[in-house]
Amino acid sequence: MVEWRVFDGLQPYAETLSAMEARVARIADGTAEEAVWLLEHPPLYTAGTSARAEDLLAPERFPVHVTGRGGQYTYHGPGQRVVYAMLDLDARGRDVRRFVCALEDWVIATLGEFNVTGHRRAGRVGVWVERPDRPALPDGTLRDDKIAAIGVKLRRWVSFHGLAINVEPDLSHYAGIVPCGIAGHGVTSLVDLGLPVSLQDLDSALACQFDRCLPPLRTPVPSA
Repeated sequence: MVEWRVFDGLQPYAETLSAMEARVARIADGTAEEAVWLLEHPPLYTAGTSARAEDLLAPERFPVHVTGRGGQYTYHGPGQRVVYAMLDLDARGRDVRRFVCALEDWVIATLGEFNVTGHRRAGRVGVWVERPDRPALPDGTLRDDKIAAIGVKLRRWVSFHGLAINVEPDLSHYAGIVPCGIAGHGVTSLVDLGLPVSLQDLDSALACQFDRCLPPLRTPVPSA
């Protein structure tokens, strides 16, 4: 069983991270079920383990939280659905690369519920949307905008952190960082693409696609 929880209001980052780490410890001990938490944070930047100082362009703009997840700098804020996925990879396969691909598949399938085609790109973790309506890049290639960021960490083969999908955040807030260390491409959201999607709509689509994209590979063995 996976516990789904939707948090009301803007959740403080540090306190949420502490609660998530405590839940991960209980899952690893076999005393709690896996969990998916759906929430929003107030405006802030987070730095992953690969973050480069030069990619933080406006350090005074919002609070900056150094975190142990993979990846570089990203933004969280109102209108963005943050999905913290605390899942037991003992049951879902001890393959981190496969797990990240499954998270990308989950986002892509969820976006498909709104007739949005998401893409994965080699060397660029996350999910991207092609923008033929925007000017091409200097080399003539089609511009991609990022719509979802993914960054995870494992502890005793239990995942935490997860993904962030842009529904209707203030996209100008990304100007304070080089998102995920990738210059040249932009960021977008479902509303920016012209879709009047709510957080609740997205939550329903995420729940609908979860079991198909992230099925357990075997039944976990109960702790002694």
